[in-house]
Order: sequence, then structure tokens, then C-alpha cells
Amino acid sequence: MSAFAKQIRPYVQVELAAAAAAERRGYRRRAFRRLERAHILSQGATIEHVRVHVHMLKFALRHGLLREALGQIPRLLLAAPLTLVRLIPSGNTGGSNVSGLRPMRIPADLQQLINGARARAS
Repeated sequence: MSAFAKQIRPYVQVELAAAAAAERRGYRRRAFRRLERAHILSQGATIEHVRVHVHMLKFALRHGLLREALGQIPRLLLAAPLTLVRLIPSGNTGGSNVSGLRPMRIPADLQQLINGARARAS
């Protein structure tokens, strides 16, 4: 696991836990939004990136979201190789509602976490 991955993993985990909590309470939109935030954080760490897409696929399957599930399959398959060669579009939320190649603005709070993780990793 890379130094960055070790630093960013706790923040990814916070978002995954928040997604699970929101889902348990029946807040599906809020839960998926937290998965998207986890995705943004995970983009620079191969294992974390793949792990988030697994969570997104499982979420889609649990809720019968066929389009989302089908959209997650290629994302899941491509997450590792594209992360390894650094071809991931910055800020992309990872859901099937956006192109997997589209860069997006990173929310300021997540950018701070990413910057801090990078700084501690170097």
C-alpha cells in the first residue's frame, strides 16, 4: 500500500461508514452522495479506489438500481489499471450518472484532506 493510500484510507473509511449509516436510516440519496465523496478521496490510491467501486456496485445491487450497477462494472474493472497509470479524472464522483472520463471540481473540504494526506505521505 502506498504512503498516500495509508494516509487517505481513514478518510475514505469515514465516508463509507457515513454512507452505511445513511443507508440504514433509509436516506439513499445521502448514502450515495457519501459514496461519491469516498470515491473522490480514493482516486489516488488504487486499492481504495477499487474498494469504493465495490461499495458502489453493492449499493446499486441492494437497491435494484440496474443502470447504476451496469455502470459500476466497467468502472470497477478499469479502476485499478487506470489508477496505477494515473489516468483518473480528478474529482470525478464515480457514479454512472457522469462520464467516467469527466474531470470535476473537488469540494474544498475533500481537497484539504487530499492535500494533507499527500503532504504526510511525502
